[in-house]
Amino acid sequence: MNLRCATVFAVAVAGAMNTDPPVGPNDVWTEPSSGIELVALPPGEFDMGSPDDEPGREPQERLHRVKLRRGFSIARYETTHAQWSRVMGTNPSHFRGCGTACPVERVNLHDVERFIDYLNARAANPGFRLPTEAEWEYACRAGGRAAFGHRATISSEDANYNSEFPLAGTPKAPARGRPMPVGSFPANAWGLFDMHGNVWEWTSDRHCPYSDGPVSDPSGACDSERRVIRGGSFHFDAASARCGLRYTHRPQDSGFSLGFRLAHTRAPK
Repeated sequence: MNLRCATVFAVAVAGAMNTDPPVGPNDVWTEPSSGIELVALPPGEFDMGSPDDEPGREPQERLHRVKLRRGFSIARYETTHAQWSRVMGTNPSHFRGCGTACPVERVNLHDVERFIDYLNARAANPGFRLPTEAEWEYACRAGGRAAFGHRATISSEDANYNSEFPLAGTPKAPARGRPMPVGSFPANAWGLFDMHGNVWEWTSDRHCPYSDGPVSDPSGACDSERRVIRGGSFHFDAASARCGLRYTHRPQDSGFSLGFRLAHTRAPK
């Protein structure tokens, strides 16, 4: 996907701001050896994908109902330089001068899987993994149906994306051109930070077509080589940071705007 330099989008309709019944996190907990803080989310249902009139929508974002039958936990922040270093003893990131609270980047899927193996081997409560694509979008939406959860658009004050390319109706701003420390922008309705922009986030799913109808606990199991990444980054436009946007990389790919956020099997208490 390229930056949409010349594409003009309409502002999302007010109806996109409708929300499902509120469902919120049940507890917050921290893995002590890495310092990773997680929010436990309950089971729930949501509309995955995007409506036809959402600005920036791609055909693959077919709207369908998803039920997640099991609660899970997801990291409040993207994994940071400091957290990676505590587990792996290294820092692969391109932006070394960004500070230890910036998201780790330049990690491919194999690197992330090694990190998860090392963390689970030392954690008192193993069960760390990448979120599925459905879990990621459920967490991003936080009960909302709009392009950015509870908002139809975002500005450079809301997230770290390439603000030279906003949605129509939102003013341009100078692009930061680099990651920012996690938590620099407001959290979503469930207390999760940087679900839009900063760095792309690996998920566990292969890039499979969406179901034509309702589905429970989808896992992206198909023969596609490519894996889904979510959330956009500081290097990509506002439309790429929508909750419903799907982008992909091969497992061996890495880049200076590609990181991750962990999930865990722990359900709400």
